Amino acid sequence: MSNAVESFAAPSLEPQRSVAKTTVGRRQALGLCWIIYGLARILLAVWLFVFQTTATVMFGSLLTRVPNPFTLMDTFHLFYAVIVLYSIVCGVLGAIAGLALWTGWSSARALALGAGFLALPETPLGLMLGVYTIVRLLPLEGQRAPAV
Repeated sequence: MSNAVESFAAPSLEPQRSVAKTTVGRRQALGLCWIIYGLARILLAVWLFVFQTTATVMFGSLLTRVPNPFTLMDTFHLFYAVIVLYSIVCGVLGAIAGLALWTGWSSARALALGAGFLALPETPLGLMLGVYTIVRLLPLEGQRAPAV
């Protein structure tokens, strides 16, 4: 009789354990993707910074027949600096969010959602990773968000 009780109780625990393992595995995989994305964005920022003079010369060569080329060149430098800074912020936040998801920090969800929203304008990789992160980590309708 005790064997019947043990065999009856054991299967009910296994689905819960497998769901928990699957959730942890998905978060670790998502964390690894965010780490890779963060490193790629940091490398992109370094690449843009190294080739800043080349980009300036290339843009400046287009301004030979413009009435006021200095204003456009200043605007180009401003946009270029904003792009480099945006890439650094996205890269650092993405790498930190990836580490948080991978190791199971309590702030992992908030960091990953922030990184997901910031990554949306970067196509195609940032858009795919951002949308997937937002869909996976935002609560469904009717579910309560965890207390902060």
